[in-house]
Amino acid sequence: MSAVPQLDVESRASRRTATVDVVIPVYNEEHSLPGCLEVLSEHLATGFPFSWTITIVDNASSDATLRVAHELAAAMDRVRVLHLDRKGRGLALRTAWGYSDADVVVYMDVDLSTGLDALLPLVAPLVNGHSDLAVGSRLASGARTVRGGKRELISRCYNGMVRWTHGARFTDAQCGFKAARTDVIKPLLNAVRDDSWFFDTELLLLAEHNGLRVHEVPVDWVEDVDTRVNVVRTAFDDIAGLVRVARAKFTGQAKVAGLPQRPAPRAAHPQAALAKRENGLLWQLVSFGAIGLVSTVLTAVLYAVLRNWWPPLLANLVALIATTLWNTEANRRYTFLREPGSSGRVHLQGLVVFALYYAVTSGALLVLNAWQADPSRWLEVLVLVVSSVLGTALRFVLLRSWVFRPRGEGAS
Repeated sequence: MSAVPQLDVESRASRRTATVDVVIPVYNEEHSLPGCLEVLSEHLATGFPFSWTITIVDNASSDATLRVAHELAAAMDRVRVLHLDRKGRGLALRTAWGYSDADVVVYMDVDLSTGLDALLPLVAPLVNGHSDLAVGSRLASGARTVRGGKRELISRCYNGMVRWTHGARFTDAQCGFKAARTDVIKPLLNAVRDDSWFFDTELLLLAEHNGLRVHEVPVDWVEDVDTRVNVVRTAFDDIAGLVRVARAKFTGQAKVAGLPQRPAPRAAHPQAALAKRENGLLWQLVSFGAIGLVSTVLTAVLYAVLRNWWPPLLANLVALIATTLWNTEANRRYTFLREPGSSGRVHLQGLVVFALYYAVTSGALLVLNAWQADPSRWLEVLVLVVSSVLGTALRFVLLRSWVFRPRGEGAS
């Protein structure tokens, strides 16, 4: 009697086998495309446990790429072609992922710069429901990359800017190796505005902002020296995109309806969770103090350097803005991570806290300069350090009791 239920379970498991659609955007790749499809299809056929298809998205190529793509699709199983009359990597992914009927959609570059051994670790957490999106990272621990120093520096600076300005937890926004659950990605696609290179970053920022889980996979990656990306223009577009997404978060437009909701996390051991909450204030004081100490030193050093060219208030403002980006992100990650608030409220209140902090430190400098006509630079730095300590204490009180107040706690 046990054999029948076993067969039934196996039958249901077979019907639940996930389908994966691997999307490859191409523009003028008539020579690279055949080799890419040969390597990729062989890898999928021999070492990939899920049902798969490959979708080639021709991005308005001006050479014979479209003809080559159709010839390959006619000669190979599970390969299909989609043609667009307009260029844009983001447009290609939005269109192909929006049309796909697979359970999981994947994106990879035609040059196969990313090692295919990372494909299964990329897809598996999405199939089993652990994560909503997955990204390959050239900067995560365990990644191995081969690329020039210039591109390495640009990549690290850009991804650092994304983390400092938006509090992103992923380390590499623009690696051409990503995957997503289709039921999650389709509502997000309607909210993403960019059709070019910023598409990846905007997608991930919106995903995290809406509480989705992003899984990161360290990859092996070799630079394609034939890249056609205009670095300068892309950099300006990316900065403009970061400002636009920040504004959308602030106004509430970044909230996406129709996304699957994950249940609130629950501790496996309630007593241990209670002990952590009881020790929360001590940890917050230690963490905030360490971060504040580093921020104070950084502010003083920057101020001392900038004061050689600028008046005191301007030098203080620039130094504070630079260190506040790092300070806020560090406190979000390590001090108040367990007590998030709504994005719009947190951003607005954070600006108020910064304004008060700036008023304390700048007020101290104004008093000093009113007391002494031409105080020494070291005296100015000393006054700035003391006022920064007082401002930091005020900042902690406001962050803990106002900005990051746990939900459900009203004013008493």
